[in-house]
Amino acid sequence: MWSRRNITRLKLNTKIPLTLSSTYLQKFEPLKHKESDLKSEEMIDNVGPQHPATHGVLRLEVISDGEIVKDVVPHIGYLHRCFEKHAESLAYNQVIPYTDRMDYVAAMNNEWAFVMGVEKMLDIDQEIPKRVEYIRVLVAELNRLASHFVSIGTYGLDIGAITPFLWMMRDREHILRMLEWASGARMLYNYIWVGGLFYDLPVGFEEQAKEFVDYLKPKLKEVETLLISNKIFIERTANVGVLPLDLAVNYGITGPMIRASGLKFDLRKVDKYSVYPEIEFNVPIGKGEMGNIGDCWDRNWVRYMECLESVKIIEQCVEKLLGDHKRTREFDPRQMVPKKIRPKAQDLYVRAENPKGELGFFFRADGRSDQPFRCKARGPSFSNLSVLPEISKGCMIADLFAIVGSLDLLMGEVDR
Repeated sequence: MWSRRNITRLKLNTKIPLTLSSTYLQKFEPLKHKESDLKSEEMIDNVGPQHPATHGVLRLEVISDGEIVKDVVPHIGYLHRCFEKHAESLAYNQVIPYTDRMDYVAAMNNEWAFVMGVEKMLDIDQEIPKRVEYIRVLVAELNRLASHFVSIGTYGLDIGAITPFLWMMRDREHILRMLEWASGARMLYNYIWVGGLFYDLPVGFEEQAKEFVDYLKPKLKEVETLLISNKIFIERTANVGVLPLDLAVNYGITGPMIRASGLKFDLRKVDKYSVYPEIEFNVPIGKGEMGNIGDCWDRNWVRYMECLESVKIIEQCVEKLLGDHKRTREFDPRQMVPKKIRPKAQDLYVRAENPKGELGFFFRADGRSDQPFRCKARGPSFSNLSVLPEISKGCMIADLFAIVGSLDLLMGEVDR
């Protein structure tokens, strides 16, 4: 980032107009709050952008009075991926690998949301084979587990619990190996294609998924005992960072965060996309069992409970894939993949329930090109981050990191 010294040198050594230099100075103004505006007992603290508790390249400008937080200003833009402009210069099917890189902890869920939008524009979303849909749900729920494992594990690490992080990474490794077995890639998969899949599941995948679920159930119970119900963890997270439901709605909060505030809103139930209407699972919500509804403990507890529900969904998908929709010699996962993707002129918004909340894509197709005229991504982490100043005012500086960790941010999705 440019400093004032660099801008001044640029202004003196080149023929840039003074007005442009002034624009640069305003754009790269490092702090929102000026020192002259501070009270005598207040100070400005910069946290990040490489602080481990900021979950990536996020910088927080903290105005504090001793140990009390008066205001927090998130500074973003350190990890620009230029996703939307990349998407507008590529064919629809070539954009899929770029979606993986927004929320790279839940890449399967990202590419599925994008693919659903393109399939709707082509009017083939109702023609996708049932086996393909069950495989999509299976890999998406495995990736949801992997994402929540990162969230729960790193959250414990943020407030001083090391062992749960190691356990979560150990179990997440099983999932990554399975997804690599199916797609050939460890984290960035390009597995879900428009109209189908890159390839059918490897022989034996369903059986190994069942073995993994049987292995995971007692491990999740151990995590609940060690972390979620731990007295120290409860004291560090209960009644901290309380997010009232009306505030969550006003800020466009989605996913586990709004469910932790008491609203049973899950797009898998609301929009009933894919084969989710045929699968039985519950939507956990925060109940304020350890403090107020919508506090840090509730947010972490909802993610843990969603892991249990994802296990149920995986079990049902495996049963279907080994039963009514088992593999056959005639099955081709690419039979509905169009050779040329050129949707008619239209505007479309599609959304899906990602591990962090509602991931949406807005498309504008001109009807003449195989590239989107406009592609806009709505990342849940961006909206979830926006509420941080509201729920952090008046907290202790030590609690600020507990609040940031409870948001489950991923900056590749914010700086898209």
